[in-house]
Amino acid sequence: MLLIGITGGIGSGKSLVAKILETLKYPVFYSDSEAKNIVRSNDEVQNEIIRIFGPEAYLQGEYNRPFVAEKVFANQELLTQLNQLIHPAVRAAFDEFCDKSKAEIVFNEAAILFETGTYKSFDAVILVCSPEKLRVERLMKRDNASKEEIQARMNKQWSDDKKKKLTNLIIENDEKSSILEQIHEILTIIRPR
Repeated sequence: MLLIGITGGIGSGKSLVAKILETLKYPVFYSDSEAKNIVRSNDEVQNEIIRIFGPEAYLQGEYNRPFVAEKVFANQELLTQLNQLIHPAVRAAFDEFCDKSKAEIVFNEAAILFETGTYKSFDAVILVCSPEKLRVERLMKRDNASKEEIQARMNKQWSDDKKKKLTNLIIENDEKSSILEQIHEILTIIRPR
């Protein structure tokens, strides 16, 4: 079984690529969705989050994402602690997902594969790139966020240029090139022969 990561900066379109792969009948694991599920439903993780951030991290049993996000945005050490808590749980869920799959190729969509070093555990990584201006426009619509908020989030991630040094499987989501054609080209490269 080949394990292929799908990553890209926020607003690049990695979820779109993942959805297309699903329509092509490939199994796709969504790390960010799983992380959200874990903070909502995993008692051990919830207790640790409360220990680290205090009782305000959950309001009436619901994860207080804005509160935690504000804390980790201002404090790199808290972000590291949160990642060290959630990433192993997400990885365990991915391993279970793979164990249940009979597919030759399994994809894992995740935002920060390069930043965390997790990319090393994959056979290959597809990087979805998109011009920053387009990414900002998409995120302003999707998240109803200001340009400044989006820029601050983008600044927490590596640049596409830095990521491109670690993979040659690149999809340009510039609203000009066909994403489907690019996916088919990559599948031709990575498919077991």
